[in-house]
Amino acid sequence: MNMEKGSMQSNLDCFLNCTTPLVPSQVLPKSEIRNLNRLWHPWEREKVEYFKLVDLWNCFDEWSAYGAGIPIRLDTGETLVQYYVPYLSAIQIFTSNSPANFLREEAESVCEMRDSYSDSLSDESESEKLSRWDGCSSEEGGVAEQDSLSRTNDRLGFLYFQYFERCTPYGRVPLMDKINGLAERYPGLMSLRSVDLSPASWMAVAWYPIYHIPMGRTIKDLSTCFLTFHTLSSSFQDMDIDDDMENGSRKRKEGESISLPPFGLATYKMQGDVWISDSSGKDQEKLVSLFSVADSWLKQLGVQHHDFTYMSIRHG
Repeated sequence: MNMEKGSMQSNLDCFLNCTTPLVPSQVLPKSEIRNLNRLWHPWEREKVEYFKLVDLWNCFDEWSAYGAGIPIRLDTGETLVQYYVPYLSAIQIFTSNSPANFLREEAESVCEMRDSYSDSLSDESESEKLSRWDGCSSEEGGVAEQDSLSRTNDRLGFLYFQYFERCTPYGRVPLMDKINGLAERYPGLMSLRSVDLSPASWMAVAWYPIYHIPMGRTIKDLSTCFLTFHTLSSSFQDMDIDDDMENGSRKRKEGESISLPPFGLATYKMQGDVWISDSSGKDQEKLVSLFSVADSWLKQLGVQHHDFTYMSIRHG
């Protein structure tokens, strides 16, 4: 198979583009615009676009089942398609609502969204619900040991949910399956919108390859694992809209799907020159820059991200 369209892209760029979610855009009713948190949405706009978290997860549905196909150009001029499966590595969701208010709202609506679990949820006291607010999954993961839940911050908002995966790759389930399981206890994972989230809201996705390497290529060359970081708030998406396009770059136009490209990146087992394939050194610069941004982001939030630490120690 020969690389035609997008042949100028490096393999690294191809991976980043092929694993970037494109989420359907919706328009916020004008009656709700005045209720937006002005610290998070300072721009005055007649039209505010957003996406629903449920639509974001749907972007990962097929990838979770079959993997995302990444065309990789070989030094022979041919290409092969390597498939990567996404796994939820970490997520933090901050909102304007306090945990107690959110729990109350979810308790009122849970009968419409839940099955038998709703019965056990309604039997819990408010304090019991708050005690399990840390997003911990005893079977498959854990959370950072922090007291940030009890603190409030005008800019960060209230921490609605967080999850940090600690299992080995072999003990994980694909992202869509993980989200569906977590949403049974935290329905906001399906009902929340990007305009409801503070700029501190983010997630990290671990991408592991499916080892089906044709053409005699060794697994070692294409066994690289990736960790991509994505923002979840509309605060950053507003800045992607550029009506004037003064800088000449292609910006998202209103009404188009909202793209969530990685703002940070870490790698594991990156060997050889498969991914760093350009002679200009731009791939290496991009890797260093994205890693640095991810590191800075985690330090600013004061979180311990197990996957990122693991990849950092092993130098990508």
